[in-house]
Amino acid sequence: MNPIARIIDHTLLAPDATPEKVARLCREAIEHGFYSVCVSPVFVPLARDKLADSPVRVCTVVGFPAGVNEPDVKAYETRLAIKRGADEIDMVMNIGAAKAGDWEKVGFDVESVVKSAGGKLVKVILETCLLTDAEKLRACEVCVAAGAGFVKTSTGFSHGGATEADVRLLRAAVGPDVGVKASGGIRDYETACRMVEAGATRLGASSSVKIIS
Repeated sequence: MNPIARIIDHTLLAPDATPEKVARLCREAIEHGFYSVCVSPVFVPLARDKLADSPVRVCTVVGFPAGVNEPDVKAYETRLAIKRGADEIDMVMNIGAAKAGDWEKVGFDVESVVKSAGGKLVKVILETCLLTDAEKLRACEVCVAAGAGFVKTSTGFSHGGATEADVRLLRAAVGPDVGVKASGGIRDYETACRMVEAGATRLGASSSVKIIS
């Protein structure tokens, strides 16, 4: 088995996803030994059912893809997702608050999800293509202080995805004890390896099978 497979969140978040496509995603995750599947909240019960007898985890998204939901809405999404079988939460940071310099609001938003997750892993999507380097560094500091277990580069729904430079920056900012997830635009094995070398400990990809083939 390709060792890269064990750090991949095999992802399907497209708006035209169907139950059949999610079921196939789960079969591929089991076959190739991916760490998790990452699906929209509506598909969490289906993924949980399809993966019940496997070690593959279920990841879902909160406040996706813009991050503009109120903190109590994100908290409710989180509680519901976990009740329905999610193992991990990828939440989108309040990007507008970060751009406005309202870091107290950013921190409260993240902390609300972390508390609602009840010990389940929370990854915070920063959408790095929309931030300055200074904002990325401050976002990392705030997310770690709020209890996030990972920072993540991108949703894959904005104008840019993961870059090696951003992964290095995030890794330097959070240190060795917090995860860094690179996602967005990772479509081949060479790119995946470069992200790992830059400091990523998890990869989000919809081209996962192609990456490890």
